[in-house]
Amino acid sequence: MDSFKGSLTSAEAGAAVKEGILKADDSIEVIVRPFADGGEGTLDAFLYAGGCKETVYVSDPLGRRIEASYGILEDGCCVIESATAIGLYLLEEKERNPLYTSSIGLGEIIVAAWKKGVRDFIIGIGGSSTNDCGIGMLQALGVEITDENGYRVTPGAYGLRDATKIAAQHLLPGLSECRFQVACDVQNPLCGENGASKIYGPQKGATEKECVIMDQWMRQFAELIKTVCPEADPDAKGAGAAGGLGFAITNFLSGKMRSGADILFEKIRADELIRSCDLVITGEGRIDGQTAMGKAPVKVAALAKKYQKKVIAFGGSAGPGAEHCHEMGIDVIKEVMKPGMSLEEAMKKEVAFANLSDASETMIKQMNPV
Repeated sequence: MDSFKGSLTSAEAGAAVKEGILKADDSIEVIVRPFADGGEGTLDAFLYAGGCKETVYVSDPLGRRIEASYGILEDGCCVIESATAIGLYLLEEKERNPLYTSSIGLGEIIVAAWKKGVRDFIIGIGGSSTNDCGIGMLQALGVEITDENGYRVTPGAYGLRDATKIAAQHLLPGLSECRFQVACDVQNPLCGENGASKIYGPQKGATEKECVIMDQWMRQFAELIKTVCPEADPDAKGAGAAGGLGFAITNFLSGKMRSGADILFEKIRADELIRSCDLVITGEGRIDGQTAMGKAPVKVAALAKKYQKKVIAFGGSAGPGAEHCHEMGIDVIKEVMKPGMSLEEAMKKEVAFANLSDASETMIKQMNPV
């Protein structure tokens, strides 16, 4: 299951479905695996199949010390959900302004994990509050980014404006031994009309004018990066992800941009789970035309159809275009919000859990009538 945003996490949604199934027939074996594609819930989704959570104190987007988490999987791979250090949700609405927010906290997590001996990293970069092209992260890793007077540039997108020199010789040397995979399904380039600043700047608190200016600074900074990374391509797919973090990680850390769903499926051995099951259940808060364009349920369905498994998708509601999900491998769509119930009531955690559980129970009873 994916999360029912505003109501249930992915794990909670899975637990609700399991509860309903077992109410109907407690002889059924139910395996729950949460879904995440690099954004919120990524860390928990990976750890659900085994591993441990580590905590570390890092800088939040405005430089305040906070406790953040990362995970060590059973195979020794480190999973970092960037948003735990630099997420938009960490800031009050009045604090949101990418001119000032920094990605330094992400770099501090990487350093902490590296010191523990980690050499294999998966970094989910969704939900960031930053648009600094990874300047903060790079500084935490030892890259020197300075202004015309030789001083370290200020945090945030203002650093893009001021940067005139990059020196990477002090980059943490052990990072060259590491493998970095970036879990992200965003394919925006770094600059331009579809770039990081113009597409995602407004939701991070920037005005339209600031987005235009930041785009210019980003383009300028990309040219500066080419002085140390000659093959850097600001037009590459995903370069603009998370305010340019995709560009920074791929060029300075030799990171590989990959579908978050694909990485998760590999790590939890989803192929094995689905191949051996009888029924696949997925879902999210609202199933509509957007779902059919590549969201969690259809990604799960695509894998299930590889093994000719029936797929049922639960949604709090179904909207225009939901019928296209059938073309993507979802056999049955079931709405869980009860007739006459207001959206406000349905969004309450306990109500959403009960609705999903009840719908699952009903579904099993219909499939296996006494």
